Amino acid sequence: MTWLTHQRVGKADVYSLTDGLFRLDGGSMFGSVPKVLWNQVAPADADNRIQLRINPLLIRLNGQNILIETGMWDRGGEKFDEMYAIERDETTFRGLGELGLEPDDIHYVINTHLHFDHSGRNTNLIGEPTFPNARYIVQRQELHDATHTHERSRASYVPETFVPIMEADLFDVVEGETEIVPGVTVLPLPGHNLGQQGAVLHSEGQTLVYTADLIATTAHAPYPYVMGFDLYPVTCLETRKKYLPQWHEQGATICTPHDPKVPFARLVEGKRGYRLEAVGEDSAV
Repeated sequence: MTWLTHQRVGKADVYSLTDGLFRLDGGSMFGSVPKVLWNQVAPADADNRIQLRINPLLIRLNGQNILIETGMWDRGGEKFDEMYAIERDETTFRGLGELGLEPDDIHYVINTHLHFDHSGRNTNLIGEPTFPNARYIVQRQELHDATHTHERSRASYVPETFVPIMEADLFDVVEGETEIVPGVTVLPLPGHNLGQQGAVLHSEGQTLVYTADLIATTAHAPYPYVMGFDLYPVTCLETRKKYLPQWHEQGATICTPHDPKVPFARLVEGKRGYRLEAVGEDSAV
């Protein structure tokens, strides 16, 4: 399967990349939603795990290369890879290479949050910043929480993926909604954790949103489908109710971080608030 797919959003070229497949417990992924419901949209394996994908996004706009998410931690060892059933059928780097880009060509890295399955490739195999010419964008709350973990959050953070960025002074630490370049803004989306941010692209009247784990896959769009992994589930629900109607009204293209099949989607009204339907699947590069 070639995952690299393209959408034109105003003046921007947007590419959905992948850093491979992995699996997580389906019950944890859907929280209080009964298995009889979620298993219809995300079938579980014998270990009750569902298939997920790592979906970084590249935005090319006005000569700037903006990478949202970097990929899955790749130094966890054999036990780690088996635990999460990691399959690196494609990588972030291969996708960038197909576009003629090297890590040195990235101008900005947007870390939606610093969990190992989202920012795992912030650093390379020898522990140096993977994208040395980029500014890494993170919310101040998230950097604080990553460096002050507790029993519920500790397993999600791997210091080797963000401490070298701190030491190299490559983080641009932001607070709240912030424009990174004209047309690209980061937006706090608390709930999964307090410091999570999404990315919003506006260009020539068109909108694209990278939701981070506010909506982990297209199956998670209905309001009640809040993950057991979300540290602040009621906050997550409130954030969804605030932004999903806006994105629906804007006709925004929605990109989720973990859908195993759908790179681009749009919100449509459903029985539980909204659902996501795939768009642009015929635009493979």
